[in-house]
Amino acid sequence: MTTASASPTRNRRNRRAEILEAAARLFAARGFHGVPIEDIGAAVGISGPALYRHFSGKDALLSEMLLDVSSRLRESAVTVVTSSPGPAESLDALLAAHITFALEQPALITVHDRELGNVPERERRQIRRLQRLYVEEWVTVLAELHPSCPAARLRAATHAVFGLLNSTPHSAGELPAQHMRPLLHAMARAALTAAVKDR
Repeated sequence: MTTASASPTRNRRNRRAEILEAAARLFAARGFHGVPIEDIGAAVGISGPALYRHFSGKDALLSEMLLDVSSRLRESAVTVVTSSPGPAESLDALLAAHITFALEQPALITVHDRELGNVPERERRQIRRLQRLYVEEWVTVLAELHPSCPAARLRAATHAVFGLLNSTPHSAGELPAQHMRPLLHAMARAALTAAVKDR
């Protein structure tokens, strides 16, 4: 009995994901402008020109990288909010999901922080829109838990917590993930608690 081989579409999708992951590591280490297309190809075992079969250029690669992560974060938040039994459970699940992202994808965090300005304007607007929608999922949950707290304060608190969680490219080097995860969760919870009291 023979095993069916993977479809060309699946192989292409896997190759694109491999290229995006390698490019994120290289961009994080050396900057967008410091990485020639040939180095990205070499990191995944293909020539620079062959990479153009998957992406039209570095701008397109960077755009897809940041659009993809923004879309995945927003989709995960929607899934969490719609599947949790209540706002308290939603908040814990949102924190857990974002902490997983922050611990597993520090290169993407670095690339977003440093290189969003190199994304073409149209795609940059799409990324910003997805990010706003992601924030609003958090604000909606927090508003259910703290209905008397102004939305603007909840939104500011959410952005501040993202800054804390997204510090992992700098903060997660010394502690293993199993210790860093509860530390980040406790700190984020404490920050949100502080934000809604003593107003």
